Amino acid sequence: MIRSVNRTGVLLMALILSGCVVKQQQPAPVEPTQPVEPVQPVPQPQPVPQPQPQPVPQPPKLKTINWDASVQPLVAQMLGAANADAGNVLLVDRIKNSTNGALQTEKATDAIQNALQNNGKFTLVSADQVNQAKQTLGLPADDSLNSRSKAIGLARYLNAQYVLYSTARGEVKTPTLQMQLMLAQTGEIIWSGNGTTQN
Repeated sequence: MIRSVNRTGVLLMALILSGCVVKQQQPAPVEPTQPVEPVQPVPQPQPVPQPQPQPVPQPPKLKTINWDASVQPLVAQMLGAANADAGNVLLVDRIKNSTNGALQTEKATDAIQNALQNNGKFTLVSADQVNQAKQTLGLPADDSLNSRSKAIGLARYLNAQYVLYSTARGEVKTPTLQMQLMLAQTGEIIWSGNGTTQN
């Protein structure tokens, strides 16, 4: 009997002692899991469409005025009508642009000078003399503010007896030409003529 109590006591003691030694393990903390977002595919850059080359529009062809052909009939009329002695000095003034656009006045003036070469009636004031006189008088060589009074003043300064004063009027693509032959001393118009330009 004592042995069974001893065994029971020993067992009980062993159980008590073993209970003290055994530590209770805490359960591992459980962290809630985050839902995994689906991975969005990275969009591949689309090639930028290149603009198709557009054909370059051709500019409209500019009509050029045939100044030589345009001024010759008027110069011929003036020479036929002018009652001038051979050797008189003529100043051809720069043509005045009274059109609605830009005009090649130098080419027009050169054409008038060319048409009057070897005319048998007038000795022409050279372009160099005209430019030098304009410089002396304080006028720009390419003075576009032509006027009859300026032309007459320039002719008197150059000792010319006559002035040929010309104007282009109207539409710049097809201007009308007017020419006036004037006496430098009085400013009297002794001949006037009109003509259309030719392309």
